[in-house]
Parts: sequence; C-alpha cells; structure tokens
Amino acid sequence: MGIGDVARRFGLATHVLRHWETMGLLAPVRAEGARRHYSSADLYRVAAILHAKEAGFGLEDIRDMITTRDPTSRQKLLQRRRAELTRRIAKMQGSLELIDAALGCDHDDIARCPRLQTVLAERIGAEAPSAIRHDDAIPTVYDHIGTCAVRTGGASR
Repeated sequence: MGIGDVARRFGLATHVLRHWETMGLLAPVRAEGARRHYSSADLYRVAAILHAKEAGFGLEDIRDMITTRDPTSRQKLLQRRRAELTRRIAKMQGSLELIDAALGCDHDDIARCPRLQTVLAERIGAEAPSAIRHDDAIPTVYDHIGTCAVRTGGASR
C-alpha cells in the first residue's frame, strides 16, 4: 500500500507519515522508484501510534516504547504515563462533578446554589455550605461586575 493510501485510510497527511519515518516510528519498504510500500505490519504500527497519541503519549515516548527491547524500561515509561493519566482523569472527574452540580441547579443565582457550593467547598476543604450563613455566602459574579463598574466610573467591561 502506498503512502497516499495509508494517509487516506487513517485520515492523516502524508507528511505526518514521512515525519514518523524520520523519527524511527515507521520503516516502510522502498519499492520500485524508491516509493514507500506499507505492509500490514506497518498499518498496525500506524494504528498503535495513533492509539498511543490519543492516550497522550508524545512521539518520542511512543518511539521509545515500541523500539525498546528492555521490558523494564518499557514498564517504567508505561507506569509514568499511567500515573499522569490517573491525575488527569481525577481532574476531569472534578470538572464533571462541577458541571453536573451546575446542571442540577435551578437557582436564579448559581453562585448561591447549595449543590454547587458543596462541590466547591470539597475542592477547597471548607465547611459545608449548610454551615455558611446566607450573608457569608460566596459573592456573585454580578457583585463583582458592580464593583468593577464603580472602579471604572460606571463602564463595566
């Protein structure tokens, strides 16, 4: 299979495949006229590279992972990446919880929503919103805009 065919199959530009070749990620056989020929093994490698990129690996890490013959080195690389992904997933889970809390809010002023305040209090390690008096509640965005308008002579931006 030629470079154009492989590029179309995976939705890539041909220069991407050439770049991966210069990095040592791919080694297609050169056929007649020095044209690249990609085997089924090369197609699996392209799929593996794309999968690793989707998992957040950089090209150098991918190269190290697929070219190393030392299982210990590969395991260390994979363990580092796994730990990083675990941290990112935890952050995304926190973001999802915040969005879910906001979606479940039917208050006119979202900043005073008890559900949202609970999620935010957990993040900062504060007391539960039920213990917060109404006059101690989080200032609203509108309060901040009003303060900015006073400071700028009435022109809020």
